[in-house]
Amino acid sequence: MRILVTGGAGFIGSHLIDRLMLEGHEVICLDNFYTGHKRNILKWLDHPYFELIRHDITEPIRLEVDQIYHLACPASPVHYQHNPVKTIKTNVMGTLHMLGLAKRIKARFLLASTSEVYGDPEVHPQSEEYRGNVNTIGIRSCYDEGKRVAETLAFDYHRQNDVEIRVARIFNTYGPRMLENDGRVVSNFVAQALRGKPLTVYGQGSQTRSFCYVSDLVDGLMRLMNGDQIGPINLGNPEEYTILELAQLIQQMIDPSLEIKFEPLPQDDPRRRRPDITRAQKWLGWQPTIPVKEGIQRTIEDFRARLTGLESPLVVGERL
Repeated sequence: MRILVTGGAGFIGSHLIDRLMLEGHEVICLDNFYTGHKRNILKWLDHPYFELIRHDITEPIRLEVDQIYHLACPASPVHYQHNPVKTIKTNVMGTLHMLGLAKRIKARFLLASTSEVYGDPEVHPQSEEYRGNVNTIGIRSCYDEGKRVAETLAFDYHRQNDVEIRVARIFNTYGPRMLENDGRVVSNFVAQALRGKPLTVYGQGSQTRSFCYVSDLVDGLMRLMNGDQIGPINLGNPEEYTILELAQLIQQMIDPSLEIKFEPLPQDDPRRRRPDITRAQKWLGWQPTIPVKEGIQRTIEDFRARLTGLESPLVVGERL
């Protein structure tokens, strides 16, 4: 099968490409390298079934594929707030272009949506029926509302143009290849601890998140794409941790003597976030399998290799 992955050089996209390539598919990776890195896909560059195209999806493109995994968009607050207008253009115009492509070539289209569509939820845990509590004019809204519009576009293309769609709502995901500077809580804590710096907890650390290891998420995305259900379907780990608990876990795993410091809570930071994955379990036969402690250990090893320069200098230094 010929498969397009937008955002394929990014954290989740590159892990998805690894799986698709190992299964023998022809894969086209589309990325503008805003947050993606060439090092993530370096091993496939000379493979005859792999093609890399540097392209910004806010511009149209014509390709021939059977499936489209649409992952392209900065996903961490640091990156999506850096250029909020670009973020919403990517979510809206980028999704529009990819759905237009899917319509023309009759490809199945999977949208990587997000738990951020639930905003700061007043219902816990969050099921797919929950319509969310989102600040439409806050500093996070370029991403939250952008993804909500992307979902709207996907369902309208499905209803009006019979485009085959799949919609995944992705909760906090972590693992190797996360950017060290992306501002997300796992990468923040691991990078700070490996550098011997205090771990920064915002607020009192009582806000909760669920953490799904990236290989589990990729498995869920592929099951959704190749199954019969449109979605939306929550993909995430239903185990809930407070931010302080996560900081203490990473502190103990790297250096128990490290300090934990507390800073003011950012605007619109969700208080609680945990998926109800009943649909994923029932419709996809999916649930996470990697325990958080094991996944964190793998992430620490990956970060340690990068931060101490154990990777090839060519790979570490090269960024398109």
